[in-house]
Amino acid sequence: MTHTQEHHESFDVTERSRADAAVAQALGISRTKAVAWIQRGLVTSHGKLVAKSTKFVAGDSFNVALPNDPDPLEVKVETVQDLAVIADEEDYVIIDKPVGVAAHPSQGWRGPTVVGGLAALGIDIATSGPPERKGIVQRLDVGTSGLMVVAKTESAYSYLKEAFRDRTPTRNYHALIQGLPDPVTGTINAPIDRHPGHEWRFGVVEGGKEAITDYQTIESFGTATLLDVQLRTGRTHQIRVHFSALNHPLVGDLTYGADAGLAAELGLTRQWLHAVGLGFRHPSTGQDVSYTSHYPSDLNYALERLQH
Repeated sequence: MTHTQEHHESFDVTERSRADAAVAQALGISRTKAVAWIQRGLVTSHGKLVAKSTKFVAGDSFNVALPNDPDPLEVKVETVQDLAVIADEEDYVIIDKPVGVAAHPSQGWRGPTVVGGLAALGIDIATSGPPERKGIVQRLDVGTSGLMVVAKTESAYSYLKEAFRDRTPTRNYHALIQGLPDPVTGTINAPIDRHPGHEWRFGVVEGGKEAITDYQTIESFGTATLLDVQLRTGRTHQIRVHFSALNHPLVGDLTYGADAGLAAELGLTRQWLHAVGLGFRHPSTGQDVSYTSHYPSDLNYALERLQH
């Protein structure tokens, strides 16, 4: 990404996508806003205006002339309860994100954010990326807890973003799903894109983006099974969508078809999903580093109810 005095930003395309989706993802804005910018002639590719339905392929690039509109996504600096700093390095910070916290501000979300919480702690992070999501290398859903890495320097941001694009970091999750998967250990390889009937949801969609999830059974409780899950790709809602497509939705994930009765019985008000492990090569030393996280109290409580 480059910045010029005219406040233009250019982005490289790493996978097949429509122009409106690519602009929305790159800038962290809604697709509706991305379409509005495209229609205003603010987005070009190879010197030509693009339409919202323009198809990009890997290797393409596009340029956005950022409008001087008031930014509705201003970062709110506030103390975030239970936001734990696991490691504070010169290049990056590892945090344990609590449930109910977004990675950064976005359309429709005005609650607490990782970016705002780190600012309240006095931790300076990289300025790369759109202003409201600076330094954010990878995200977790608001309803998912666990480990995240946030870049503190521009070089670390570039290094880590490239690493995640190349799928070199290891990302381990523990997920509690309904029922018992068959096979008990396996790989789910099914493309994901926005659900054709519900734009705010995602689904397994023919012609969607490649999505690969590996899993192993840790323990079965009959009505539910605890899994160790590794992501090879990082699609939005990937774990939730993949197991829902197998008719084994995450316990508590009412958005993707979970049983509300079971969630209530276990005291869950969100999906049982926690990012327990994160590993990558250190941006400065090149050595492998890894971090782990324990379950928060609500997930532990649900497991205890199942065990008894």
